Amino acid sequence: MSLVELAACLGAVAFAVLVGFLVPVLIRLHHTAGEAGQLLAKMNADLPALVSDLRSMSHNLNALAGQARDGVEHASVLLHAVGEVGESVQQVHDVVRGSSGTLLTNVASLVAGVRAATRVMRERYREEGEPHNGA
Repeated sequence: MSLVELAACLGAVAFAVLVGFLVPVLIRLHHTAGEAGQLLAKMNADLPALVSDLRSMSHNLNALAGQARDGVEHASVLLHAVGEVGESVQQVHDVVRGSSGTLLTNVASLVAGVRAATRVMRERYREEGEPHNGA
């Protein structure tokens, strides 16, 4: 055997060993690529539904925030009305407690307080339109 034939044999053996190591690696790489393709297909199928659900949740959350804002505004109007009634009651109390108050002024003050309270309540119902219970 000559030197060229020996080099050719060594080259063939090295090539066979290289192919022997590369074939399993390429087979695993092929399976991995197939599974990655399946995963991407599943994600492409599931992702639009997930995005739709997220949008729906966002709209519901925005609606709830708006209703909470409306509820706070209604509570503010009611508390304002209660404050005015309290002021009227305080004025009536001061008149009744005072020594210069007569029965007629006491009754007039009470009527003024009731009128103020009903006026505020009417304005509240006019501003909000129909009753709103948070639904």
